[in-house]
Amino acid sequence: MAGYGALSEVYEWLIGDGKLTPAQAASAYCTDVVGPLPPGTRVLDCSCGTGQLAVGLAGLGLDVVAADASEGMVRRTEGLAGEQGVPLRTLRASWDQLPDRLEDSTFDLVFCVGNSLGHAEGAAGRLAALEAMARLLKPGGRLVLTSRNWELVRSAGSRVDVRDRLIRRNDRDAVVSYYWQIEQHWEQEHFLEIVVARIEPDREVRAVSERLSIWPYRYEDLVAQLRSVGLTARSTTFDPEADNHVVVAGRDQAR
Repeated sequence: MAGYGALSEVYEWLIGDGKLTPAQAASAYCTDVVGPLPPGTRVLDCSCGTGQLAVGLAGLGLDVVAADASEGMVRRTEGLAGEQGVPLRTLRASWDQLPDRLEDSTFDLVFCVGNSLGHAEGAAGRLAALEAMARLLKPGGRLVLTSRNWELVRSAGSRVDVRDRLIRRNDRDAVVSYYWQIEQHWEQEHFLEIVVARIEPDREVRAVSERLSIWPYRYEDLVAQLRSVGLTARSTTFDPEADNHVVVAGRDQAR
């Protein structure tokens, strides 16, 4: 499930222009999704990637824990926090390991963004991940989750998607491509291979690639699993015709 060993070194080419800096990443959520947060709000980013969101939140004065199953991602998050001069705690842990490493009912807000939940192993793995997130939330706390529209992904079938423009990061260009291996049944393990082909200063092209496991899910199944772990969807941007959506779920007070 961890993955993102090779891709952690080139992940900035996979981040959209609007969330590339810590300030942009934090603004995308603290302005449009959850609103402004008071200093000291306790936040867990449990799929922190290279740290743009976690570091941006810490820069706002929030008490942030950044966790990821990938050692490379955690290392890059620590480096970004150092560059920005902001304090945060990092933790290498998969979702199911979080309750053993963190205290229950201590976070006001948990982020699980970057379409990461699709890497949880099937319905059972996804349920375990959501249960761990729910346990860590305070009563009345909120989970912010982003997801692909897996119905659309599956309907397009196996394919190669090549981005139609060069992406520039750190004064270097790259071509990014995605190979989707879509299986017949929802519950089967699907695969996504991502290739970042960088154009080096000497004009050589050097590619970094990684094959990732995916277990897709229907939107209604996600909502049902959230409900089963004591989380209620408070708002959602789900649209059957849109590629991605954001769900904000609240933890029931009585849980």
